[in-house]
Amino acid sequence: MDVTDAAGECTAVLDEVQSAVITDRTFLERVLTGILARGHVLFEDVPGVGKTLTARSLATALGLEFSRVQFTPDLLPSDVTGTNVYNEGDGSFEFAEGPIFANVVLADEINRAPPKTQAALLEAMEERQVTVDGETYQLPEPFFVMATQNPVEQEGTFALPEAQRDRFMIKSSMGYPERDGELELLDRRASRTAQAPSVGPVVDPETVRDLQQVPESVTVERKVREYVVDLGRATRMDERVEVGVSPRGIQRLFEAVRAYATIAGRDYVVPDDVKQVADAVFAHRLVLTAESSVRSVSKRRVLEDVLDRVEVPTVDE
Repeated sequence: MDVTDAAGECTAVLDEVQSAVITDRTFLERVLTGILARGHVLFEDVPGVGKTLTARSLATALGLEFSRVQFTPDLLPSDVTGTNVYNEGDGSFEFAEGPIFANVVLADEINRAPPKTQAALLEAMEERQVTVDGETYQLPEPFFVMATQNPVEQEGTFALPEAQRDRFMIKSSMGYPERDGELELLDRRASRTAQAPSVGPVVDPETVRDLQQVPESVTVERKVREYVVDLGRATRMDERVEVGVSPRGIQRLFEAVRAYATIAGRDYVVPDDVKQVADAVFAHRLVLTAESSVRSVSKRRVLEDVLDRVEVPTVDE
């Protein structure tokens, strides 16, 4: 599959998802960028804007098996990964797979579960496997985690540790739709009998795997690579930042921009691709100083300043 074919498939998937989800196209492109780049996605937004519907619709349009886990304070790690169950017939233990054994796993309201349960996702997200009682089990391929959290809830929640936030390639927000979008939401509801909209499969798992290979052939010139590195290093030099973007974060941006260029139908990356996805890849990886937190300095504001400071290279298209 070449870039042109991949872009066509991506457009068809996005069109199908937008037939069910009322949201900005750019948001969906960022989520699909994470999928093409083999990354995980974190949605942070207020309740009721369609985060769960987006995850389910994307999984269906991509022809992938979908599983949803509602994270609650009493959720145990074994409720996510699975556990060994005693078989009375032959006196042995058999492994019963948990909901994490799916192509797309939605960790709904992930910050409502305690850190021990959140950590159950770490090995799966990084290694694509889980270990239970010393035995390792491979997860399906492809495998993605989409997690949601509501920023408005403070009591009874557990903030994700830095190590786990860093596992997410993309963090994005849907936001409220425009007035016309909410009217269209009602118009669509009036024209169907089911409460929730549905989509159909556009591609199959084999095609998704082929799509993931396409960004590997996308060219990134030396000047653009230097630009990606300089942006990451500049976050560490900002006085408002205690911990800047790690080398792994820089690599994730490199992978994301190649996937973003693929969706756009180009076999090369331009600096504007970097600027388009830098916020979604870098912002959640920043740890601000205590003084910055007291002054309500936002991570996005810091990143905007970094993007303004670092010189944008000129490349030949």
